[in-house]
Amino acid sequence: MTPERVIATEAALQLIQRLRQQHGPLMFHQSGGCCDGSQPMCFAAGEFKTGASDVLLGEPDGCPFYMHRDQFGYWKHTQLILDVTPGRGSSFSLEIPLGVRFMIRSRLFTEEEVAGLEAAESTTIKAG
Repeated sequence: MTPERVIATEAALQLIQRLRQQHGPLMFHQSGGCCDGSQPMCFAAGEFKTGASDVLLGEPDGCPFYMHRDQFGYWKHTQLILDVTPGRGSSFSLEIPLGVRFMIRSRLFTEEEVAGLEAAESTTIKAG
């Protein structure tokens, strides 16, 4: 079985549900820039314009999660775990007014998982 590239903790799922009630369908983007750009940012679906340099990694709880292609090059051997932490970031992410922010934890894929992902991704990783 091919592992998911992005999963979410229970705390992240609860926050997604809360934000979805307020804002409707959601999406995530992680650019890989400095400062807040390296954190996942949550937007109302369509509020952040993706392009050819963005890779769709998965859809935790039905929310498309994109990462800039260059950043994906560094993270491709890890499973991203979307989580929540107290604190206020300085971005336009929807959770910021609630006094929390999304963050990424990660774990390295096993060699077997990497081989399975590489075989499967020729058809599943799509540009934005």
